[in-house]
Amino acid sequence: MQISQKQLDLVNDRIRALVEAGSFYGKKLAEAGITHVDSPEDFTKLPFSEKKDLRDAYPLGLMTAPEEEIVRIHSSSGTTGTPVIIPYTAKDVDDWAIMFKRCYETAGITNMDRIQITPGYGLWTAGIGFQNGAEKLGAMVIPMGPGNTDKQLQMMQDMKSTVLCSTSSYALLLAEEIEKRGIKDKIHLKKGVIGSERWSDKMRERIHNELGIELFDIYGLTEIYGPGIGINCPGETAMHYWDDFIYIEIIDPKTGEPVPDGEMGEIVITTLVKEGAPLIRYRTHDLSRIVPGKCKCGRCYPRIDVIMGRTDDMMKIKGVNVFPSQIEEVLANFDEISSEYQIRISHLDGKDTMRIYVESTGDVDFATLSKKIAEKVKSRIGFTPIVKVVEIGVLPRSMKKTARVIDERYD
Repeated sequence: MQISQKQLDLVNDRIRALVEAGSFYGKKLAEAGITHVDSPEDFTKLPFSEKKDLRDAYPLGLMTAPEEEIVRIHSSSGTTGTPVIIPYTAKDVDDWAIMFKRCYETAGITNMDRIQITPGYGLWTAGIGFQNGAEKLGAMVIPMGPGNTDKQLQMMQDMKSTVLCSTSSYALLLAEEIEKRGIKDKIHLKKGVIGSERWSDKMRERIHNELGIELFDIYGLTEIYGPGIGINCPGETAMHYWDDFIYIEIIDPKTGEPVPDGEMGEIVITTLVKEGAPLIRYRTHDLSRIVPGKCKCGRCYPRIDVIMGRTDDMMKIKGVNVFPSQIEEVLANFDEISSEYQIRISHLDGKDTMRIYVESTGDVDFATLSKKIAEKVKSRIGFTPIVKVVEIGVLPRSMKKTARVIDERYD
C-alpha cells in the first residue's frame, strides 16, 4: 500500500505541527534534515518513532497542540517502565469516536443494540473508547467496566444486552460461567467485539460455540487513539482500517525496510490528523500483513490480517528462538484439549526448562496425551518440553489479559 498524495499532504501538516512544538520527533526531523515530504520515497526516509521515545517524553513531552486545547490524557496499560502519556484534543476524541462508530457499523451493530462494556475505564483507553463509539452510534451503553462477574451476568440478563465488548480472556470466563450456571437461555447476546490481546482460532471457536455469538476482532493501541482503528467484517478475518485517519505500512522488523503487500512484517502506523500527540512511522511491534485486493464486502478501506504476535514475544530457550504462536499452532491440532494453555520457563540445574500446561477433560489418559503433545512440540521447535495435562478450569482465568508465558528465569 503506497502512501497517496492526499495522505502525504496530511503528513506534511503534522510535520509542521511537530516541528513548531519542538517535540522529540520535530528534533529527529531536524537532525535528519527533513521538513517536508514530496513522494512515497521521501516518506520512507522519515525516521521511525519508538516506544522508548514516548517514554522519554514523560510526562507531557508528546503534547503537540497548545495546552488550552488538550481535554484529556490516556496512558498505556503496560505494567513495566515509565508510562506513556498521550494527550488528546476535543477533535482527537471525536475522531476516535467516529472510527469506533465505523467499527460497530462494520460489525452490523446498530442504535437498537444494547452494548455491555467490560474493559477498564480510567487511564486505559479501552472502556471509554468502546463507550464513545457506542454513544456516537446512538446505541444503549451498559458501562460495567471490569470484574464483578455476578453483577455482569445479572445486568446481561436484566438489560438483555445484545453486544459484549471485552478481552478474549474475559469473554471465555463469562462463557464458562454462563454454562456452569445454566443461564444460557436467559442471555440475549448476538455479537462480541473483542480486543486488547491476540487470541487463537481455538479460543475464538470456543467462545463462539459456548455463547453462540458472532465475534469481531477490534484493533488499536493507546499510542494511536486506542481500540477502534480497525475491525474485521462479517465472515472475514482480515481487518479493515481507516486510512483517512491512519496510514499503515509493513516493514521487515530486522532491516526496517518496507515489505511487499501480502508479506508478514511489523505494523508501522502514522497518524494523519491527530492533534494532541501525532505520531509518524510508529513501530508497534505487532506482526501482520497487508491483505491485497478488494474485500468482497465492497468496502474500499484497506485491510490487515489478524495480529500474528509481536516481535518482542520471542523467547530464547536452550539457544532456540521460540514464539508462543508456534506452540499455539501445535496445540490447535489436539481436539482433546481446551483453548487454554500456559508456558512456564525456568532455569534448573544449569539448564533452561520449558513446561507447557494444557487442560483436558477427565475422559482421556493424561500421561499418553502429554507424551503426544511433547513429541509434536519437539518436531516443531527442536527440543522436548515438559507437558503437564490438567483438568479443565485449573489454569487461571482473567478479567483482563491472560498471562500465557511466565518466564521464571529472571525472578
